[in-house]
Amino acid sequence: MGKSVPKKKQFAAGDEESARSRLLGAATHLFCKNGINATGIDAIIDEAGTAKTTLYKLFGSKTNLVNAVLESEGKAWREWFIGAMEDGGGDALAKLKRIFPALKRWFAEERFYGCPFINAVAEHDKDAKQFRAIAMRHKKVVLAHIEKLAGEMGAAEPQMLAHQLALLIDGAIVAAMVSRDPAVADTAGLAAAPLLGPAQAKKPKRMGSPAELATV
Repeated sequence: MGKSVPKKKQFAAGDEESARSRLLGAATHLFCKNGINATGIDAIIDEAGTAKTTLYKLFGSKTNLVNAVLESEGKAWREWFIGAMEDGGGDALAKLKRIFPALKRWFAEERFYGCPFINAVAEHDKDAKQFRAIAMRHKKVVLAHIEKLAGEMGAAEPQMLAHQLALLIDGAIVAAMVSRDPAVADTAGLAAAPLLGPAQAKKPKRMGSPAELATV
């Protein structure tokens, strides 16, 4: 008979995963609420209920923990945001029109502290590439989905439309964080309405030059 895995090791693995989850949860809450630089290791382990040695064993450093939080939060936010557009079906235009109502619901949450990526880049050296690279990877996924829907909608320039909507999204997030007013999403939605209107339909057929028309 082969050796069975000792139960102690099974529990240890489970405890480690639990500790990792608690540390990520505590760090996410504190980083978003108080800022990365203002949050020390002691505050994180106190809220997570773990030892400092556990944090360093699992993440190695505060910087690695910050990276893990941003990756985790980015994945969770993208799944929520894309899901909010897709839930309920409909055509591409209907999905794009769900963007700002979804943001309004997010802004109204008690634990809304803005975008962790915007916050992370804002409070660190603007020449530092570390957090900017993670933020850009996150933004690229979001933009790609919006651009795909814009193309399906028949926008003349799907990439441009995606970037225009992204600017309104980012602006609304910052405005909501500062004002604590979820209604800024309504204002951003009104600004987006012309972008999603008939003017964004497929490019009209190009008129030929006089010489070309003469040959028809």
